[in-house]
Amino acid sequence: MKQGIHPNYVPTTVHCSSCGYETQTHATVPAIRVDLCSNCHPFYTGKQRIVDTAGRVDRFNQRRAAGEKAQKAVKVAERKRAKSA
Repeated sequence: MKQGIHPNYVPTTVHCSSCGYETQTHATVPAIRVDLCSNCHPFYTGKQRIVDTAGRVDRFNQRRAAGEKAQKAVKVAERKRAKSA
């Protein structure tokens, strides 16, 4: 290996902002902050948990409800046309 071209490999603290879990590892930076870790991520815990960032889930549910309402209105209109024909 060439000398002086590699970054410093130092002990690092990894901090999870969701659950507060901290662990020690090694990396090229002194501290790492993550949104989700293996202690609180639904894939690893097996628990259903919605991690909502900036209201994305609420906006999706609103669009879905509006779409269902529109579909019901179309079905009602089709039934009225079928009865009158």
